[in-house]
Amino acid sequence: MPVVIIEMYPGRTPEQKRALVKAVTEAMIEHAGARPDHLHVILHEVAPENWALAGRLGSEREAEASSVSHPAGSGEANSLEEKGGS
Repeated sequence: MPVVIIEMYPGRTPEQKRALVKAVTEAMIEHAGARPDHLHVILHEVAPENWALAGRLGSEREAEASSVSHPAGSGEANSLEEKGGS
């Protein structure tokens, strides 16, 4: 009984979560030989104030990021880095 646990910040829509769970399930079937009826995928949504990276809470990093303008075209990469890859 394989279990995949994904920890991420809250904010994804049910459609995004559904697509993520489907993609993870398909990857586990293809690459790990998992049976879909035995595979559990658990999504843990962790609030930024409960997630720290390099000694700083995610909520602090988000507040700093929102007060600083980012160079054009760098939004997604910076967003993932600021959220600890979530």
